[in-house]
Amino acid sequence: MNTREIGTRKEEAACRYLEQQGIRIKERNFCCKLGEIDIVGYDGEYLVFFEVKYRKTGSGKGDAAEAVGIGKQKKICRCSDYYRMIHHLAADTPIRYDVIAIDGEQMQWIKNAFDYLER
Repeated sequence: MNTREIGTRKEEAACRYLEQQGIRIKERNFCCKLGEIDIVGYDGEYLVFFEVKYRKTGSGKGDAAEAVGIGKQKKICRCSDYYRMIHHLAADTPIRYDVIAIDGEQMQWIKNAFDYLER
C-alpha cells in the first residue's frame, strides 16, 4: 500500500471517529490553489477545519501532532479564508482549527490545536 492509500484510509477512519463524536462533516479534501484542508465540519456552532496527520509507530519522524508546523498552519488558515469566502459565511462565524493525530493505531483529537495565523 502506498503513502497516499494509507493517508486516505487514515482520513476515512478520522471521519468515522468524528461523526461518532457528533461532528457534521461538510467536506473532505477541500482543495484550492492555496492548499488543502483534509476535513471541514461543524462541531455545534463552530465551523472546524481539521488536519489529519499519521505517523507509523517507530518511524523516527516524531509524533503526528508535531508534523503540523507553522507553515502548514498558515496554509490551512489561508485555505479556510477562501473556503469561508466561496461559501458566503459571515465574518463572525465561529471557527476552530483542530488536528487529528494518528500515531500507529492511536488516534488523538486535539481541539483548538492552533490559532488563526495571518499571512
